[in-house]
Amino acid sequence: MNLLQKIEQSQLEKLKNKKSSYSFAPGDTVRVNVRIVEGDNERVQAFEGVCIARKDRGLNSSFTIRKLSHGEGVERVFPTYSPRLDSIEVVRKGDVRRAKLYYLRGLTGKAARIREKMDFDRAEEKAGE
Repeated sequence: MNLLQKIEQSQLEKLKNKKSSYSFAPGDTVRVNVRIVEGDNERVQAFEGVCIARKDRGLNSSFTIRKLSHGEGVERVFPTYSPRLDSIEVVRKGDVRRAKLYYLRGLTGKAARIREKMDFDRAEEKAGE
C-alpha cells in the first residue's frame, strides 16, 4: 500500500467509528436527511426515494437516490461519508436482481414498481401479535 492509501484507510476507519454503517441496497426506498446551510440558518431536509445505485470506493463511496417530483424524475447522488448527511432511514426493502437500476429512468407509474422483500421472521412476529 502506498502512503495515500494508508492515509485514506485511517480516515475511513475514523469515519466508520463515528457513523453507524448504513445497511441498504439498491432497490430499497430510503429517506436521507441532509443538513442544509442557508446563511446563518441550518436545517434538515429529507429526500426520499429509491436507491438505484451504490458505489463502494472507500472514502469516495456514494449512492444515488431517485424519486418522482411532480411527474418529473429527480436523481441525487450523496457521498456516503459526507458530514452533511444527518441520517439515513430505510423505509422499505426492495427485492431486485440488479446492482444498478438505471432501467427505472425509462419507466413511470406502475411499471416502475419494485417488489417488496419479504422478511419471514418479522411476518411471523406480526402474525403472533
